Amino acid sequence: MASALGGVPRERIHLVLMLVLTFTTGINDAVGYLGLDKVFTGNMTGNVVILGMAISGVDGLPVLGPALALAGFLLGAAIGGRALKKAAAPWTSATTGMLVFVALAMFGSATVLWVAGEDLRHSTMVMVTTTCALSLGVQAATARHIAVRDVTTVVVTSTITGLAADSWLGNGRGGGFLRRATAVVLMGLGATVGALLLYIDGAWGLALAGTLITLVAIAGETHRRHENPNGVG
Repeated sequence: MASALGGVPRERIHLVLMLVLTFTTGINDAVGYLGLDKVFTGNMTGNVVILGMAISGVDGLPVLGPALALAGFLLGAAIGGRALKKAAAPWTSATTGMLVFVALAMFGSATVLWVAGEDLRHSTMVMVTTTCALSLGVQAATARHIAVRDVTTVVVTSTITGLAADSWLGNGRGGGFLRRATAVVLMGLGATVGALLLYIDGAWGLALAGTLITLVAIAGETHRRHENPNGVG
């Protein structure tokens, strides 16, 4: 595996890994919104909108869950930013550590849902969505540090904007079409997979996300060590 990954340019391997993370965010948001009280765990724009509508008095919209998810995401992003503050390269041991943390949070949340089973309480839902949001805040800060253009892993609004603005219908500049389109499609596919897994158990969606994030961390760390066999950073 090391030799195979080592031959891939850094920019390409980072792009592929960030696209995988984008797919896992789609899974998370589907599980959170459809299975856990209408809460987005990665898309904070959605939570802000839900909160605004709920505060206006619209029936059936939660306030506590989206508010705590937003707070958790902010905390996670701050943790990720602090941890990677002194990182000298896009991918360091600290980068790997942040992604391992995210994966463990996914597995932990999945375990909570498995244990709760059909007796899932609202308080447990809020705990899981807040935990997932915090971990995705860490992921977003990590992706920001890796800095793959047009791929934030947690939101595609800006990606869609760039896709349309630079198209032949827009300014015609082109560039980045494939990565932008792929990010949008993968987010949607992740949401589809997450929604389908809810027919079995939402825990499976989070477990799948955790597994994929673990593989991303392993692949990124393996590539880093091949590039830097002395282990600095």
